[in-house]
Amino acid sequence: MLRRLTIRFVVPLFILLLASFFAACSSSTPSEQANNAARGTPGSSATQPGNNAPKAKLNLNTASENDLLTIPGMTTRMVHEFQEYRPYQSITQFRKEISKYVAPAVIADYEKYVYVPISQNGSDPATLQQIPGLDAAEAAALIAGRPYATPEAFEAKLAEKLTADELVVAKTYIR
Repeated sequence: MLRRLTIRFVVPLFILLLASFFAACSSSTPSEQANNAARGTPGSSATQPGNNAPKAKLNLNTASENDLLTIPGMTTRMVHEFQEYRPYQSITQFRKEISKYVAPAVIADYEKYVYVPISQNGSDPATLQQIPGLDAAEAAALIAGRPYATPEAFEAKLAEKLTADELVVAKTYIR
């Protein structure tokens, strides 16, 4: 009888401890990280404190697996999904394809680290708005000014709307 009581007590305790161990060892998922970002949990920001200069992002069409794995919360499965839909023509296409796998909040978190290359005469407003400092009205004005004969003409228009630091980053986004 004592042996039966011991087994009834020890086995559930062992299962509980094992489950706790596996839960503690698992890494957080991208959706958990997005929730942390929404709550303002430290370490969830795309920029480092004290440095307000725009940061260059990874080109979704050319970034390697190792580059993409540097994104907080990125998994090898998501890297595969990112690469499967290449080449991306717009940020809207990226959002549509990746929304099959993760929530919009997670996609927004990913967008802090990646961009779709910008075509001076072909990108939609959402894709243009990836450029730091460019809002919807400015993107619409850039589209209204099309066609641009050269990349330099497009960059000159951008220079009217951006700071010098933002323009340096914007030039890395243009294909």
